[in-house]
Amino acid sequence: MYEFVTGPLAWLSFTIFFAGVIVRAVQYIKGLDWQLDRVAYMEYKMQGFKGAMRSIFLWLVPYGTHSWRYYKFFTLLFFTFHIGLLVTPVFLQAHNILLQERFGFSLWSISDATADFLTIAMLAAALLIVLRRIALPEVRIITTRYDYLMLAIAVAPFITGFFAMHHIGNYKFWLILHILSGEIMLVAIPFTKLSHFVLYFMSRAQLGMDFAIKRGDIKRGKGMAW
Repeated sequence: MYEFVTGPLAWLSFTIFFAGVIVRAVQYIKGLDWQLDRVAYMEYKMQGFKGAMRSIFLWLVPYGTHSWRYYKFFTLLFFTFHIGLLVTPVFLQAHNILLQERFGFSLWSISDATADFLTIAMLAAALLIVLRRIALPEVRIITTRYDYLMLAIAVAPFITGFFAMHHIGNYKFWLILHILSGEIMLVAIPFTKLSHFVLYFMSRAQLGMDFAIKRGDIKRGKGMAW
């Protein structure tokens, strides 16, 4: 079983992930309206580029926008969740050992203690995000089972990985479940809301370009009011 999930199934998952992400990106670009979007973007390239970079950067910085500062506690949860979600698997020492063994290179690695801290913090943030969705009527009314499923897919590799890492219960069981849940998440990304992993940058860039070009924020020297 281990050989199958780390061999053919892993290659299939990565293939679907990369191919799916590319298709989603192409579809997003092709979906831009020619008259409303592309003409303006092509005519004012520098203004558009500055607006796009500003939009992406400020929304990547905690409390960098008015929206982030308005919902202070949710912003803390959001960034704690996403930092743990992205940093832990990419820089986990065990993952980088596998990269080195299979492909001859590895990335900078964080310590196991740091990985544990990020994992626990991310899972705690995920729990509080769920409780927020349940407790606040304005959030609960727009929340569906689909949203909870997406959150479950995202956190499953971390719960199973934590159990496997610390040999809680049957190590081989949790290890295989960890790999399978990670592969499920990879396959789900292009086809679900998890695609914002990539489309975030495209949508924020487009919004930044719109405000810079169509609303003239950069020419007026004003920041984005939103």
